[in-house]
Order: sequence, then structure tokens, then C-alpha cells
Amino acid sequence: MKDEWRGWQEAAETALYGDGGFYRSPEGPAGHFRTSVHASGLFASAVARLLVRTADELGTGSVDLVDLGAGRGELLTGVLAALPAQGGGGLAVRAYAVELAARPDGLDPRVEWRAEPPRGVRGLLFANEWLDNVVTPVAETDEDGVRRYVLVRPSDGTERLGDPVSGADARWLEDWWPPAGPGSRAEIGRPRDETWARAVATLSAGLAVAVDYSHVREARPHLGTLTGFRAGREVRPVPDGSCDLTSHVALDACAAAGGRGAEIRTQREALRELGVSGERPPLSLASSDPAAYVRALAAAGEAAELTARGGLGDFGWLTQRVPHPSGALPPDPRSSIAGGA
Repeated sequence: MKDEWRGWQEAAETALYGDGGFYRSPEGPAGHFRTSVHASGLFASAVARLLVRTADELGTGSVDLVDLGAGRGELLTGVLAALPAQGGGGLAVRAYAVELAARPDGLDPRVEWRAEPPRGVRGLLFANEWLDNVVTPVAETDEDGVRRYVLVRPSDGTERLGDPVSGADARWLEDWWPPAGPGSRAEIGRPRDETWARAVATLSAGLAVAVDYSHVREARPHLGTLTGFRAGREVRPVPDGSCDLTSHVALDACAAAGGRGAEIRTQREALRELGVSGERPPLSLASSDPAAYVRALAAAGEAAELTARGGLGDFGWLTQRVPHPSGALPPDPRSSIAGGA
């Protein structure tokens, strides 16, 4: 990588997804940070329950499940294993993992590995901590109140201000990220809006869900949220390929870009509605069935982590319903089943 000044979007794109980039590494995201998928199997069980519910709403026994930013296939593996216990034992599932890295060894053969999402699918499209890694330009307000692109030197992360923000980026800031005076910063979320709109458009009918740490227009952070992660620790963001580069998602802007039928709520609210609760089991169970009590207590602890205030429970869940234009389930032109559970 040439050590020249670049905009953050270009620099981060190369650092994360270029040859030898962070997301090309064999260990994958799980080697550096812990998502809800890695925190507990209860998360995959909840997604399995949501998949069954989506199939019921579509009135079909054959449904698609697309995992955007699939890592090493952990979520799909968990969902396929959890389906029988969530009422989906007879559901035929075509499972697609969308990921730039190579298919990992030993992955369930029912999972189709792809670099791009399939089009025309009917079912559930799920993006857990995916939009935050769609790289964005970064802007900073100078002493005269002009919002300028932030340039970065890839080798050490040193920054300087570049040209004034213009065009579609300037319009996005005007609509979605109010200025907060000299020195304030913003991640320009337009690329994420466009990426999400394209993802939603791949569904012919069903539900699209994006889960991420996020903020809304009324509470944008004045200094932005760009940061780095390496080996489970937050580090200074340097676009040299050695760390993850991430920032919170303006989910309200993504919702507007995705079209009608959008709803934003917290992970705490979404998972509780899907049956994940951090409530402790009754003490009476400890005496009547000690083993069951221990299992229930462990599950309650995992559920508490997934729904915790100030932690994973504060993540935003953007859900986008895609009804079929005719109001009826379209015929399925595919005769083969790529996955099943």
C-alpha cells in the first residue's frame, strides 16, 4: 500500500477488503471481536424463530435465509441446528452465506457460499454487524464552519483536512447529521444507505433485518464514532490492514433509503419479543430439578448479556418488510433445494 494521503473511505476499503486486508485473514471476525452470534446460541435460536415466523407469513414451507457478512458461517450453522426446536423441523431452507473471504473448511454443506447476495429470494435476509463495516467518508468542520473531508495516511493513521464536502455527501450531511461547530466530525452514511437499499431490493418477498450499534439524527455524536478493534480490544483506527475499522450506523437514514415498511427498535426489545429473556428461573426448580435449574440459570445469564443496557441490548434492529407486489406468494422458479433443516 502506497503511503499517500487518502480519504477515509478509500483507505478503509483497501485496509479491510483489499489483498491481504483485515477481512481476508483466516481467523475472521471472531478472532478479533465478539458479536451476539458468538456470545450465545440463543441469538441463533431467535433468528431461527424469526425465520419460521417469516415462512408462516409468506405461507410457504420452503424459504430462503441470507446471512450478509457471514464471517465463517457461525450464524447460519446455529440457525440450521436450532430450527427443529423452534418449530421449523419440516421447513426447507435455502441457506446463503454472503462473505468476501473464502469458504471455511467443514462448513455445513447445505450452506451456499457467495460473494454477492442472491436476487429474487423469498424469506429472511439478516445482516448482523454488517453495515458498520461498509466504509464511509469522514468529515470534520474547520474553524470557519466548513465541513471538509478528512484525509488519512495509511501507515500511521495521521489525519489532515482535505476539500470541502460536496455533492451527494453534502446533501446527506444536511439531511441526516446536523453540524455541531468547529472540530465536530461525522461519518457520511450515504454508502451504507445505498448498500442497504440494494440488499433489500434482492428480496422478492419477506423480511430484511440489519443489526448494529447505531444512532439517530437527534443524538448524533459530535466527534463521530470511528474506531479500530484488534484481538478483542479497541485500538486507534489505522488503515494499514492490522485492525478492524468501524463506526456506528445511522440506521434511521438506512431505513429511509430502504423504502416503506421499516421499523427500528433495540435488540433488547426485538429479542424479548422473540422469546429471549434474562429472567432467572424460579428457585423452586433448584429443588425439584437441579440440573434443569443450572441449565436455565446459564441460559438466563446468556440472555442477560444479549439484552443488557449499555451493551448488546442497545444495538439497533432495523426491520424492513418486503411484500410481494401482487400481494400473493410468487411461484418459485427453482426446483432444487440448496439447503434444508
